[in-house]
Amino acid sequence: MALLLWLGSQLSSYLSNVSILAVFLTVFTLVLDFMKRRRKWSRYPPGPTSLPFIGTMLSVDFQNPHLSFNKLQKKFGNVFNLQNCWTNMVVLNGYKAVKEALVHRSEDFADRPYMPVYEQLGYGSKFPGIVMARYGHVWKELRRFTLSTLRNFGMGKKSLEERVKEEAGFLCSEISSEEGRPFDLRFLVNNAVCNVICTTIYGKRFDYGDETFKKLLHLFEEFLKEETGFLTQLLNVVPTLLHIPGLLQKVFRGQKEFMDFTDMFVHKHMETWNPAYTRDFTDEFLKEMKKGKAAEESGFNYNNLRLVTTDLFGAGTETTSTTLRWAVLYMILHPEIQSKVQAEIDKVIGRERSPTMEDQVSMPYTNAVIHEVQRCGDVVPIGVPHRTYRDTELQGFFIPKGTTIITNLSSVLKDETVWEKPNEFYPEHFLDTNGKFVKPEAFLPFSAGRRVCLGEQLARMELFIFFTTLLQKFTFVLPEDQPRPREDGHFAFISSPHPYLVRAIPR
Repeated sequence: MALLLWLGSQLSSYLSNVSILAVFLTVFTLVLDFMKRRRKWSRYPPGPTSLPFIGTMLSVDFQNPHLSFNKLQKKFGNVFNLQNCWTNMVVLNGYKAVKEALVHRSEDFADRPYMPVYEQLGYGSKFPGIVMARYGHVWKELRRFTLSTLRNFGMGKKSLEERVKEEAGFLCSEISSEEGRPFDLRFLVNNAVCNVICTTIYGKRFDYGDETFKKLLHLFEEFLKEETGFLTQLLNVVPTLLHIPGLLQKVFRGQKEFMDFTDMFVHKHMETWNPAYTRDFTDEFLKEMKKGKAAEESGFNYNNLRLVTTDLFGAGTETTSTTLRWAVLYMILHPEIQSKVQAEIDKVIGRERSPTMEDQVSMPYTNAVIHEVQRCGDVVPIGVPHRTYRDTELQGFFIPKGTTIITNLSSVLKDETVWEKPNEFYPEHFLDTNGKFVKPEAFLPFSAGRRVCLGEQLARMELFIFFTTLLQKFTFVLPEDQPRPREDGHFAFISSPHPYLVRAIPR
């Protein structure tokens, strides 16, 4: 009996000590959380209640963040704050707020946030690439060089236009081989668009049946999927979790395999490089790397070569190919609009001559349809995150230096104060009363300001030539046994159409 009483007292003492320790740890972690949380700045934007440790992360659906932002906008206004654990964020909604930030205060919002997960791919302070590079000397030099080199290799010129026209011909040949049977055009369109940027970056195009290339495109899709979601956001704000054994291999497997492909392309170039003959963008970057220490300090090194070419591959492939898939989807959902586009093509170009960029000015309806596809498809709904370069003000709110900024581009492209029918496919958004093409200032699918998309000019050319060529050669219809495709997008940084089958009837 005495033994039982003694054991009971020991157990009671142990539980008491555990309880005291638990209380101490709870208080300690709450105090630590409080110390790391944002200060209460005056005139800081409002936002949802922030919980200990996780902040406001439960307020956002990371599978559809733009939809969450739209709901929060209705409650808190066009400028509101969020907090991912201890990371301060401000979300900008609507045309006026986004324009003020990116255009009128462009340098204040020109920085990029630090994202620890990118270090696993080689990105860092010395190797920033372009898209996620911090605002400063290295970014300016790499962007200047990239734009200049892309122009030298034809961006905005007839030479690149001819390349796009040629690839459009290859794409139509592949579609013709389907002989009117139902098929998924995703891979064919991806292949065509990717070939344009690959010939510029690597001096190489790939056959549509190339298995290695199919794997490359699949890995890039995985790359984008891995960038989104709750876990990736958590790892960015609590980077100590990156040290958990095996986690990186599981979470970022596709990204690492994609970077392995990039390394393979770069190594092959280095082995065959001849400084007397420049084949493509990669050769030009290698030439710049040989200019000594000044060039290296400006970011021209091997690791940046692999990262810059990866950035260009992403900027020049997925958004344009996804927009074209939205375009075909809208055409099968709106056959009357498809017929009007084809009538304009027949009138201006005919059915034999290949479309050129010079035709665009004479085709206001087709141009309006392409722009409405970009607006309604909403391919990059939340853009790439920005970061305040210095303390600044926006819409009467104070936003401190180092704050992560999310530009809800979806709210701009569907701003009810700008667009007559923001949630409908309505090409007349881009036509005046006389049927002439007009482009409202709120059309910002490529973002705006200092960080505007590098591939905007190329994308505009590809969208017009590919889309016009496809509708010149084919009428796209929904297979009889298929249900009506979904019109909402699937988000993985890029908002893509859900898979659908189509029949291409030769005209």
